[in-house]
Amino acid sequence: MTNASRSHNLLKALPGLLISAFFLWYTFKGISFAQIRALRFEHPFWIIGVFAFTLASYTLRCVRWTYMMRSTGAGFAVCARVLMTSLAANNILPLRIGDIMRVFTYSGDLGAAPSVILSTVILEKLLDIFILVLLFVVFMGKGVAPHYRFVAYLTLAISITGLLVLILGARVLESPIRSLLARLPQKPLLAKIEHWLLLALDCIRQIGILGSILLLLQSAVIWACEGMIFVSAAHLIGLVTDRIGPWQAVSAANLSYLIPSSPGAIGTFELAVRTSLVSHGADPARAAIYGLALHAWLLISVTGAGGLIFLIHRFRIHNTTPLLKEIETLPAELP
Repeated sequence: MTNASRSHNLLKALPGLLISAFFLWYTFKGISFAQIRALRFEHPFWIIGVFAFTLASYTLRCVRWTYMMRSTGAGFAVCARVLMTSLAANNILPLRIGDIMRVFTYSGDLGAAPSVILSTVILEKLLDIFILVLLFVVFMGKGVAPHYRFVAYLTLAISITGLLVLILGARVLESPIRSLLARLPQKPLLAKIEHWLLLALDCIRQIGILGSILLLLQSAVIWACEGMIFVSAAHLIGLVTDRIGPWQAVSAANLSYLIPSSPGAIGTFELAVRTSLVSHGADPARAAIYGLALHAWLLISVTGAGGLIFLIHRFRIHNTTPLLKEIETLPAELP
């Protein structure tokens, strides 16, 4: 990588780093390092829950994506490797580059066209946002401001609409798309777009309505496991809050990834957790420290697991190309 490329990448990452720095400052202002160092395991037994539900949550994510990719013939091992690698990359690289790598860099490993992979990534995100917003609406505290409630209900309606259009519309959109594009000037780019859209719709159509319901149930179980990570961690450090506080925290914390920031939602995650738990009676300082510790665990465990899987695979296939070099080869246009 040239010095110019490094400078360009640094400039792209700088705004996100500044956003994260602001959110961290805002979240932890008035909290001393002595308070952070005072964090202790009050009920060590709950560490089993943190480990077990983390393992279950990310294993089930791999199972879900394998089911989405079944029309391509990709097995669980390759889907799990690609998904965990992309999640790790999202945590250490800006602009959600891990999702882009999943679509382009690993399309050959998956034996699928990038458009097919992209359609599953979009479906995956819509399912996750739907469940997370639903959790937020169900568990939001009495202290949530009216405009946040409005945004929550609006986002829920949008996610439901998006899911219905993607799942139910896949069977009826092919003909209108062909007709629309046939009326436009015939150019290579339009031909590529038509090819991509039809492949994506075919992938969603093959999943079917019953398959989509199964994916929705899998998503609910995934986020139930994620919620239990938050519940277990709260019991582990003896955080005082009501029973539904951690459930609002899991929804707000993961929705905070939608806010542009540095990789891993550093800063936005902690503020979302603190704000959610305070609305359910938690001490602000304890809630912020809890969010920091839990976020550190999730970043270390997911990035560590994904990075280890990535390195083992590269060792097995004798690939010595640096990861950043592979990213530089991502296509600038639709293949």
